[in-house]
Amino acid sequence: MEVLLFTSKPPLLSTKHSTSNSQPHISFTHSSSISPNRRRPPPLDPWKLHAKAKGFAGPPRPPGKPRPTAGRHDASESNYDDGEGDDQIPQAVFGRMIGRILAFVGVPMAAGIALLNVFGALKERELLDVPRWLPFLTTLLCFGASALGIAYGTLSSSWDPDKSGSVLGLDEAQRNWAEIWKEEDQT
Repeated sequence: MEVLLFTSKPPLLSTKHSTSNSQPHISFTHSSSISPNRRRPPPLDPWKLHAKAKGFAGPPRPPGKPRPTAGRHDASESNYDDGEGDDQIPQAVFGRMIGRILAFVGVPMAAGIALLNVFGALKERELLDVPRWLPFLTTLLCFGASALGIAYGTLSSSWDPDKSGSVLGLDEAQRNWAEIWKEEDQT
């Protein structure tokens, strides 16, 4: 970029041998003239706005009028809490869901990372010649199970605030799966 902006001639090196000293005398001269075939652009005033951009603000609004919001209603006009919306998830159920999601996502992900490190160490120390497809397959399976752990962690938790459910949550997952499809058929 500097080459394009400054088109001055490079400093010239001249050597003069003096008769009194055996060392050459070096002097630098710098020419500040610009090449005649290149024209320098006119200087821009840095404090002047050159573009006539108005942005997304639109026309100025009167001082007392609030800004309109696209696609959103005011809280005063909203009938959000009219009882027809979705039910709230109890805090106990929400805590169980989060705990199960973290467990069913974290364990497969940690296993995938650990297996990658094990395969890398085996290959580096030349203890076992691990084929290239094996780390890819184990990573795919572990990270895929980790992704499915989000849905299974939600389905396998007990949706009843009074019951904690089993450790793996197989019964709860079957019950909740049927509950989801039953609600879907009713709508």
